Amino acid sequence: MRSRGALLWTAVALQVVLVSLGIAFEAMNYPSLGLGFVLDAVARAASILAFPVVGALIFWRRPEHPIGWLFCCVNLGWAINNFAGPYAKYALVINPGAVPGGELAVWIYFWPGPVSVALLVLLFLLFPDGRPLSPRWRPVAWLTVGYAVLSTVTLALAPGPIDDTIGFKVDNPAGVGGPIGHVIELIAGIVQPLTVPLLVVALVSLALRQRRARGQERQQLKWFTSALIVYVILVGTDTAFFLYYGTENAMPVWASTFNDIAIVSDVLIPVAAGIAILRHRLYDIDLLINRALVYTTLTVSLAAVYAGCVVLLQMALRSLTGETSQLAVVASTLAIAALFNPLRRRIQVFIDKRFYRHKYDAAKTLEAFSARLRDETDLEALSGHLVGVARATMQPSHVSLWLRNLPVSGERE
Repeated sequence: MRSRGALLWTAVALQVVLVSLGIAFEAMNYPSLGLGFVLDAVARAASILAFPVVGALIFWRRPEHPIGWLFCCVNLGWAINNFAGPYAKYALVINPGAVPGGELAVWIYFWPGPVSVALLVLLFLLFPDGRPLSPRWRPVAWLTVGYAVLSTVTLALAPGPIDDTIGFKVDNPAGVGGPIGHVIELIAGIVQPLTVPLLVVALVSLALRQRRARGQERQQLKWFTSALIVYVILVGTDTAFFLYYGTENAMPVWASTFNDIAIVSDVLIPVAAGIAILRHRLYDIDLLINRALVYTTLTVSLAAVYAGCVVLLQMALRSLTGETSQLAVVASTLAIAALFNPLRRRIQVFIDKRFYRHKYDAAKTLEAFSARLRDETDLEALSGHLVGVARATMQPSHVSLWLRNLPVSGERE
């Protein structure tokens, strides 16, 4: 146990050191950058280090739990990338010869990625109890391990120039030539495209697990999947901005800020998993998910309405007056203020009907009973209706109703 703990803490400390050194070399590569660089660096560091920090916490409380190990090691490959890329650029481009091993750093930057991808797939396959959903899913886990080994070896030994992901090309110093090199390239062409299918299969496993789970495990999965959904939405939106504006340098300031938010949003995944496994305030999640769904949908809807109103009113004013006006912005803002509460109520009803049907039906049943209670005078009919409401809302195994006979005025009970 002591040796395993030492190994885990070494992995965590190594990631902290690599991320810190990567930020230092990035600052030396771009000394003129100001606040934007600081925000990017903080976002990158938080994105990488949140996983090992939460993993260490899980290991401290639950040392037998494999999820703690996965969280501690899942970002080790990205931590290596975060250091090797800036180091290689400084050694080969910014200040050639100032530090040794520039080509070696390019090589190290190139191959650790599949290890992190494989560990992430295993994390999705095994969360939250550390076991696959069923024995049928074990081959997927072994396929993931094989993918990690073959991808790492083929990337490390593939002949020819290394991919110019960090801005320049370098011949692979460990590349193997001849017939063996061709075999390595063939294996790489078969194995590397498995990245996306493995991630998709792992997410399907996670969705099936949540669908079948009951009780405490279901609550744990709600934490994890909710954070994952938020992360996927933010990253998807950020990717759409990137495709729309062409390059990161062409993005407006607000889009660059959103990019930082999207990068750092993956810290929600380890935080949610840590809360789920350590069972801290676990059963408050239903209300949290409900409110997140309502206000996320409301925000997106209001943003779309606002943008549409501004564009349409600007077009109308331009056709009438020949110039743009702030009147469109003012009118759109007033429209959003007027729509907020009605739209929120409609979205709340829609979310309750689609995702919280049992609670929605119970609320409607109680509302109907309250209306009947105001009008009904027949006590026997009202009693029968009350029993029916209890059955519909609470779903007990047995229902009985006892009515106390109150004394008539002037009589003793």
